[in-house]
Amino acid sequence: MAVKVCFNAKVQRPGVCNAMETLLVHERIAPAFFRRMLPAYRTAGVEIRGCARTRRLAPWVKAAKPSDFGREFLDLTLAVKVVGSLEEAMAHIARFGSMHTDAILTQDYARAMRFVAAVDSSSVIVNASTRFSDGFQYGLGAEMGISTQKLHARGRWGSRS
Repeated sequence: MAVKVCFNAKVQRPGVCNAMETLLVHERIAPAFFRRMLPAYRTAGVEIRGCARTRRLAPWVKAAKPSDFGREFLDLTLAVKVVGSLEEAMAHIARFGSMHTDAILTQDYARAMRFVAAVDSSSVIVNASTRFSDGFQYGLGAEMGISTQKLHARGRWGSRS
């Protein structure tokens, strides 16, 4: 599931605001996941910019600069970081995230609920692509815009006819 979801989140329409720009992968699954995920991205023409731990597992990956995390590439470029824990991932999101959409892929319900409760984004998604975060998908009709600020109104703005 993770390979399909992550592929969709980056490749389906890379130039839109809900495309994945950073992929955080837990160190326990990184070797096996990267063996399947990174070649799929490479075949699709995605430029991977990885942290040192990512590059140890996939030496062909381009070195990420600190400015690559938190950047909206809006193309087939993806920043990848290996993390040691859910807490490290959430701290990374708090520091570099856009507050637009964040997703977790997990089979652990308690971890998913911790992520949902702790991550401050207008959309927090469990086991689905960030591409799902869309006004039309949420039943708002044509999407007019999005607000990631913390005051009213937050999230997608839509217009239904």
